[in-house]
Amino acid sequence: MLRRLVLTSAASVAALGVGAPLAAAAPLPPLPPLSSLLTHSDSLTIVVERSGNPAADGTFRLECDGDRSSGTHPRADRACARLATLSEGGQDPFAPVPQDRMCTQQHGGPATAHVTGTWRGREIDARFTRTNGCEIARWENLKPVLPMARS
Repeated sequence: MLRRLVLTSAASVAALGVGAPLAAAAPLPPLPPLSSLLTHSDSLTIVVERSGNPAADGTFRLECDGDRSSGTHPRADRACARLATLSEGGQDPFAPVPQDRMCTQQHGGPATAHVTGTWRGREIDARFTRTNGCEIARWENLKPVLPMARS
């Protein structure tokens, strides 16, 4: 049986060798430019409530695509640039405060924000508040994606 398996394998390899020149004769489609593989088309929806600034409250769309930004976000260019900076080195700009972190007990106001969508190929569903020192710092770090909030 081992001999039959070796002969069958050898015959299969020989048959593949005959067909290979035919397959190689067909042209391959061109590769996409490397730059298109490296760019990310990111789309976020940002809902801000109770910021203390009526112009900053609402639902905003933010589209970041390489050097271009668009959407209804009032500072789209700066927001996309800030997110790109915060993402350098694989960092997550939307990461929550670690559960074991000690935070100052201060209140930064009732503002809330909810960010959903896609960033760098990853689904985002992040919530922001200003309920303690860590959450306030997290909010402030994400400006101008999130607006300045009044206490």
